[in-house]
Amino acid sequence: MNDNGQNRASSDFGSGSGEHRTEHRAAPRVKVSVPVELFVPGNDVPLRGATSDISESGCYIESIFPHRIGTVLEMSLQLNEKVLAMGTVVTCDPQVGNGIKFTKMLSEDQEELRNYLEAAQQAE
Repeated sequence: MNDNGQNRASSDFGSGSGEHRTEHRAAPRVKVSVPVELFVPGNDVPLRGATSDISESGCYIESIFPHRIGTVLEMSLQLNEKVLAMGTVVTCDPQVGNGIKFTKMLSEDQEELRNYLEAAQQAE
């Protein structure tokens, strides 16, 4: 929260310009490291990493070699159970990472993610 009681974008640090980004998230993110495998179309080898935060609508994945905005990814998130999702890169912070918006997820995976996030918020 800033001095006016308003939330700031949590990715202020990414651009290096000192400018604040407008918050476009549909759901609040929880700061938690979740192992993730990313599959880029045309590449059969998964890229492994971890989230720095996650919500029902997306996540931020730290990477020294982030993907371009608009890149479509298949994702496997290791929560209590494996959750599969499709996502699109919506932010690219060079040598920092990517903001990813979930675009497709089965209802049972959405429920698993929701339960995981509720438990993580209570643990904070």
